[in-house]
Amino acid sequence: NLDLYARWAHEALPEWLALERRTGERLFVRTGALFVGSNRAWLTETEATLRTLGIPTERIDGARMRTRFPQLAFGEGEAIYEPEAGVIYARRAVQSLVRTLVADGVTLIRERVDASSLIASSRADAIVFAAGPWLPSLFPDVLRDAILPTRQDVFFFGPPPGDDRFSPERFPAWVAFDEGVYGVPDLENRGVKVAFDAHGPEADPERMMRAVDDDAVRRMREVLRRHLPALADAPLLESRVCQYENTTNGHFLIDRLPDHDRVWIAGGGSGHGFKHGPTVGRYVADLIEWRIDPEPAFVLGGRPPRQRAVY
Repeated sequence: NLDLYARWAHEALPEWLALERRTGERLFVRTGALFVGSNRAWLTETEATLRTLGIPTERIDGARMRTRFPQLAFGEGEAIYEPEAGVIYARRAVQSLVRTLVADGVTLIRERVDASSLIASSRADAIVFAAGPWLPSLFPDVLRDAILPTRQDVFFFGPPPGDDRFSPERFPAWVAFDEGVYGVPDLENRGVKVAFDAHGPEADPERMMRAVDDDAVRRMREVLRRHLPALADAPLLESRVCQYENTTNGHFLIDRLPDHDRVWIAGGGSGHGFKHGPTVGRYVADLIEWRIDPEPAFVLGGRPPRQRAVY
């Protein structure tokens, strides 16, 4: 399903840009994206997928990567460079979307709801629960073994004063597939973001500590020493703890709630879901309106049982 996810992300970008034009807020920064790894099969498959969709790509070997992006140190590893890719300001984009929807007549209610009571009392033709890592707590009997929320640490390190090597004009967003780590350039002087993409420990989003511990900072500085040496001793400007909502097969979970024909679940982003937001919304609407058949990989039934080793 790599083709499907790449196509959805490609189709989502114009929608994000349309929201940006409507709101007048900058939501997207074109930085380029560098996919780094020693797994040549994965790089070749990624390159082929992007080219099939007509997305410009460039294959870069270790020597050229050191010359072109000297901020990064990956030895003889190869990379696929996607020059038209970039970064979306997630929080700003969601806030902009909410304001736009309210302006268009959508009613926003800010209160905690009980899922069962809402389903029983609502006369809506369709109800969609898109609650991210909170989904298992809303429907524990159905989703306890289908979605695992995990703790994900995020760090922002400050470049040396006057050093513009990590600006979005000179430094791309990047993903080190082999190591489960990624980063983005210094946006709006908030620092260079780096984070672990490998799934963290299981966590309850309502109760987990939102502070990064010293061991996590130490492990990230080890990554910096290997791959961004100029930031190895850089000040930690900001840290936060987010969460993934991992499914047992890594795919979205978009399906009807069992025994409820008008109730839908949309989640399972597994760390890669946000950018697909516009296309996920269109897919859910098409399902509800019977315009398409469900994607088999996204349905609840037939998923492998929850096992920690799968994540």
